[in-house]
Amino acid sequence: MPVIQIQMMEGRTPEKVGALIRNVTETVSDTLDAPEENVRVLVTEVPKTHWGIGGVSAKELGR
Repeated sequence: MPVIQIQMMEGRTPEKVGALIRNVTETVSDTLDAPEENVRVLVTEVPKTHWGIGGVSAKELGR
C-alpha cells in the first residue's frame, strides 16, 4: 500500500487540496499499477509561522 506524505504551507482552499489528493492518487496508481483504493495521501498544512525560509518565517516574509 503506497503512502504519500505531502507537507505544504497553509492557505490552499479545500478544493485545491482535494484536487491534489485526487491527482497524486491517480499518478501513483498509474505509475505503480496499484489500485487507487490502496493509495493513501496524507496532506499536512504547516502554519506560515512554522515554515522557515532563509532563517525567517514565511509569515514574516509575507508569503
